[in-house]
Amino acid sequence: MSIRVIEVSSKFKRQYKKLSKRIKDAAKQKEFIFRNNPFDSRLDTHKLHGKEKEFWAFSIAGSYRIKFLFLNGDEVLFLRIGTHNIYK
Repeated sequence: MSIRVIEVSSKFKRQYKKLSKRIKDAAKQKEFIFRNNPFDSRLDTHKLHGKEKEFWAFSIAGSYRIKFLFLNGDEVLFLRIGTHNIYK
């Protein structure tokens, strides 16, 4: 399964702008992997739990994650990017 369209929320855009170049570069690399296979083992893609059970997240570097939502089979919405604080 590959991802054809990635939409981004306004919050994601704001959070992305504040990241260091190193984290931005890692995010770009992981996005490339994600587009080809959102469940590639290098991403550690996982479903969230509790109040966030409709959402998913994958790792980009260290404690940094991208929180997202599947819109349909080949479209996703990136909601937030950052450390574990994105789950709050």
